[in-house]
Amino acid sequence: MSASKNQAAASERPVIGLTTYRQRAQMGVWDTEAAFLPASYINAITNSGGSVVLIPPQEYGDASAAEILSRLDGVVVCGGRDVDPARYNEDPAPLTDKPDLSRDLLEDALYAAALANDVPVLGICRGAQVLNVHLGGTLIQHLPDVTGSTKYQLGNGVFSSTDVDITPGSKVATLLGNTKTEVQVYHHQAIKDVAPGLTVTAKTTDGVIEAVEVNDHPFAVAVQWHPEQTLWEPALFVGLIEAAKAYRSSK
Repeated sequence: MSASKNQAAASERPVIGLTTYRQRAQMGVWDTEAAFLPASYINAITNSGGSVVLIPPQEYGDASAAEILSRLDGVVVCGGRDVDPARYNEDPAPLTDKPDLSRDLLEDALYAAALANDVPVLGICRGAQVLNVHLGGTLIQHLPDVTGSTKYQLGNGVFSSTDVDITPGSKVATLLGNTKTEVQVYHHQAIKDVAPGLTVTAKTTDGVIEAVEVNDHPFAVAVQWHPEQTLWEPALFVGLIEAAKAYRSSK
């Protein structure tokens, strides 16, 4: 394929923004604050037919977030640190992370802009929690206090597997082609009170919410599990890419 055809093929890929971490990191001789993201998220988008733009935490207002999204065809709100409990009017529990206030602010604004403008959006783990809080819901701050088990977050970066039951006819069920599947999880928090405008579309056998969808939006899906850890099953990312293509064509 010629260089010009390669460029044309690349330009056909929808551009997907991925939210990132911003914290202390070590790289060779450097020990500094950095914006970064595990490569598995990037691979999930590029392998599914998209191009990636990383969005670092910054103190944007709603107008600036809308400007960012105006240059994108879709967005993934990725996993990360716990949401600030003050956002849902609670004090932090003993094991709740120190919040990343800049990231909370940016991702809240990105969701506001995406939902208002029908931008396709996929929330992953923290991303599902941010969506629920953005729309007025609350979170369980430490799941073991409710379930009596640490099976959803074993610690030390080790993912665990759990089965989820998916609502027939939901977007998640349609994309996965199944109403029951095994997923990779790493979360010690979860959705408690479901926000208005959200429909729960997947749960574990012990009732932990694992997927929600925004009512009356072309593609606003959030899962508590980590689909970027099972790239041999890319259905959610492929669905996001297809929705992003449709959105770009409509602009």
